[in-house]
Amino acid sequence: MSHDDDGLPARRRFLAGGAAAAAGALTGGLAPSRGRAAEAGPPDIPEWMKVPGADVGSQTYGTPSRFESGVIRNVPQRLKQYLSASSRTPLQDLDGIITPNGLFYERHHGGVPDIDPARHRLMIHGLVETPLILTMDDIRRFPSESHIHFLECSGNPGFEALNGRTASDLVGLVGCAEWTGVRLATVLREAGLKPEARWVVAEGADAAALTRSLPIEKCLDDALLVYSQNGERLRPQQGYPLRVLLPGFEGNMSVKWLRRLNVTAEPAYSREETAKYTDSMPDGTARQFTFVMEAKSIITRPSGTQRIAAGFNEITGIAWSGRGLIRAVEVSVDDGRTWQAAALQAPVLTRALTRFRLPWTWDGRPTVIMSRAIDETGYVQPSFAALTAVRGLKSFYHNNAIVPWRVAASGEVTNGYA
Repeated sequence: MSHDDDGLPARRRFLAGGAAAAAGALTGGLAPSRGRAAEAGPPDIPEWMKVPGADVGSQTYGTPSRFESGVIRNVPQRLKQYLSASSRTPLQDLDGIITPNGLFYERHHGGVPDIDPARHRLMIHGLVETPLILTMDDIRRFPSESHIHFLECSGNPGFEALNGRTASDLVGLVGCAEWTGVRLATVLREAGLKPEARWVVAEGADAAALTRSLPIEKCLDDALLVYSQNGERLRPQQGYPLRVLLPGFEGNMSVKWLRRLNVTAEPAYSREETAKYTDSMPDGTARQFTFVMEAKSIITRPSGTQRIAAGFNEITGIAWSGRGLIRAVEVSVDDGRTWQAAALQAPVLTRALTRFRLPWTWDGRPTVIMSRAIDETGYVQPSFAALTAVRGLKSFYHNNAIVPWRVAASGEVTNGYA
């Protein structure tokens, strides 16, 4: 091992110097805290080291620390939650790419049914050789698979819903999980598809009997019949005991509380694919069956309602695309005048959230920061101006525009659309 003049190994000197430099960048020259937060720090012995901690007790399902009680789903108060309801993932409070089950966004149209899995049945009929009625035990007998995918509501956000304060307010109708279940193709082949089969009409067992038409190509590709999420059985809000998952497609198509699959030659043209989940265009026409969620990203730290200090700050966020892998994320710290490549955190998975990071030394002057995703097809996430130049402002669904954050001289971060 080589040594420098003072006798220290060169590698050790490099590490020590790097650590000192990093510490200086992070503290920005600020003096150590002398407030109450520092009282438990070395060399003092904190009070929680002086007595035994809590035992397991009667807590049969783990819960977060009481100091994380503010990390909760974002539930809009203006909605009639007992009928048409949604809650949003607190994106700005999360790390990595996996959304905890208790924080995963939800959307339902007729309340959350309380389904006994022993009594639940899945019917498969229509253009099949052998109609089937399957119990949950039957479904779990098929070969299972686990895959990590995002799920996103197509109204995330609407074109006129740009006045939120946080990342959750703006695009919190998205989450990413490891889903476990059976390939839909496996079950359909068990029933035997007739040659004229082109669509599968999926119906949920909720009070709305939510119904969507699924193209047969997707059903025979990567679609899943899902019964578990992040290693445990689906929660009622996520479709317990069974849902469809169509990776990369708008969330409404991943029908929850699944009870029926009707194989047909034509789509059903249900309420959820005519009056809703279509895109009104400036010329009076409507885009229908716009299933794929296009490439999108958002900076989650720093983001709305947060405050930063001058000096080093890490910019981080998430990106995703319904068309496959995220190939790059570019970040601008000067209101879109210039862009630089962010680092993508492994693993980078198809149709999953991808975490990106960029080191940034803020000079303390007001600015606007933003990100744009580029997927493996070469598609580049558009600005809001570019998107509405084509789509107009009559649309509600499929807004994947760049989200800007305004950073004030005080370090306060606010919605850049405002």
